[in-house]
Amino acid sequence: MTIGVLLVDDDPLVRSGLRLMLGAAEDITVVGEAADGSEVPALVAEHRPDVVLMDVRMPGLDGLAATERLRRSGAAPEVMMLTTFQADEQVLRALRAGAAGYVLKDTPPREIVDAVRRVAEGEPVLSPAVTRRLIAQVAGSGRERRGARRRVESLAERERAVALLVGQGKSNAEIAASLYLSVPTVKTHVSRLLTKLDLANRTQIALLVHDAGLLEEGCGGTPARPAGDEGPAGGS
Repeated sequence: MTIGVLLVDDDPLVRSGLRLMLGAAEDITVVGEAADGSEVPALVAEHRPDVVLMDVRMPGLDGLAATERLRRSGAAPEVMMLTTFQADEQVLRALRAGAAGYVLKDTPPREIVDAVRRVAEGEPVLSPAVTRRLIAQVAGSGRERRGARRRVESLAERERAVALLVGQGKSNAEIAASLYLSVPTVKTHVSRLLTKLDLANRTQIALLVHDAGLLEEGCGGTPARPAGDEGPAGGS
């Protein structure tokens, strides 16, 4: 399957570099380009990209506002932010708006290509350390923390265990190994979490877990294997 990417950056040199970089990958195609966030909805409707690679700061409609509009539109593609800042509260706003993560503009080309593939597959591109550093910049109030905790505690035990491991930055395969489940079963749990919590992607699940303060309290440990819970028959 070929991954279609829409490039959104006001710097034509950056777009040119990204186009050459991504075009060298056999499974990625740049389907369109935009210099301003206001152009994104029409280009998404025309080209149906799998991933929008979006600059955070642009002189017209910036990437933050464009991401918020795009994610509100319904069946939107995944969004990955581009930024020159490793820890920026604006990036946190983008993640809360539904972006799947971000990459730095000076990230090695191979890692950017890999990040695009991961986002297209529904995986976040933030490491646990980066996620914690971003969230630490915006300390939530006690009321916000209690609200986040209530949402997590409303989940079934298995769903909560999956959410905590997503918050730790674990992949589906790692979660499956930790909980003694099949990968398809983990994917089903993640999909249910997104629906039940009304969230856009895994990154937002991680943010909710962090907002609830559960990882700070050491509640993200690996649960013991419950008897008889091994996922669907034949799963692996």
